[in-house]
Amino acid sequence: MAGTNISTADAFIDQYVIKAELDAGNIAKLMVVILITLLSVYVNCVMLHVLRSKRIFKESPRYILFAHMLFNDSVQLILTSVICIFALVFFKITKAVCSLLIFLSVATFRNAPFNLAVMSMERYVAVCFPLRHAEIATQKRTYIVICFIWFFGSVNILTDIFFAAVMDPNFFYMQIYCAREQIFIKPWQLDVYNGFNVFHFVLVTVIIIFTYISIMIVARSVSSNKDSAKKAHRTVLLHLIQLGLCLTSFLYGTLERTLIMTSSSNFIILHLRYLNYIFVLILPRCLSPIIYGLRDEAVRPLFTYYFFHHSRKFHTTVNIK
Repeated sequence: MAGTNISTADAFIDQYVIKAELDAGNIAKLMVVILITLLSVYVNCVMLHVLRSKRIFKESPRYILFAHMLFNDSVQLILTSVICIFALVFFKITKAVCSLLIFLSVATFRNAPFNLAVMSMERYVAVCFPLRHAEIATQKRTYIVICFIWFFGSVNILTDIFFAAVMDPNFFYMQIYCAREQIFIKPWQLDVYNGFNVFHFVLVTVIIIFTYISIMIVARSVSSNKDSAKKAHRTVLLHLIQLGLCLTSFLYGTLERTLIMTSSSNFIILHLRYLNYIFVLILPRCLSPIIYGLRDEAVRPLFTYYFFHHSRKFHTTVNIK
């Protein structure tokens, strides 16, 4: 932070440095964070390998978006874990490095709900406009949409970083404990950041609910291809559940600030903050392969095969329904 403005995160970090030590408890916390991250990223990498092993997966917009979700969640898991580890070991880094970590962390955080919305729209087109699905949902357009997802997910935090750099020429050279609040040099920036989050989630919620209701109506009305409509209906319902998990991640910062401001015990703050981090921010990001990949009849057998370190090709016919 520039000047004399001290955020609640700064105050928390000061207390943490003075009273906390890197003891056996904190080392155990580090190991849990590292193990969960490594396991989840490994599962995501195996799933990504599966999606790259068959041409039909690489050409289908549905699976391209799923692969992007896995990649996005893996980056998010790695970055949030790195930031958490830096906080637990009281490691200072330059604001330039911290800005890069926060930029990618915020961008991947916001990409997740946008990706869910696009996946729901793809299923909506497939069920409600089946004759035009191949024309509308093309491979090229899917990659263009992914570029827009990254643009809308990163534009706000990127603006904050540029604003901080312009206002404070020494911004990138300061040694700090890395936290998202360190990027904000004006109080209104945090309000804008939270406003963007609320707008994004409301917009995505409206899109997913609209597609859910539309697909449900089609599933009940059509006399043919009901199985496909019902599967799409269940998939969009899962998107809605996943959005709810993303919403809990959005509440992470609010819960953290509430803990800091309402508790007078550093011991309680540290442990509750850590549990909040694990259950609200990390675990929901680990569920994408389970929610989407393992229930997919085309992906599941390939994933089971490759998960157990088989290197030779797995020859099977893949049918996407």
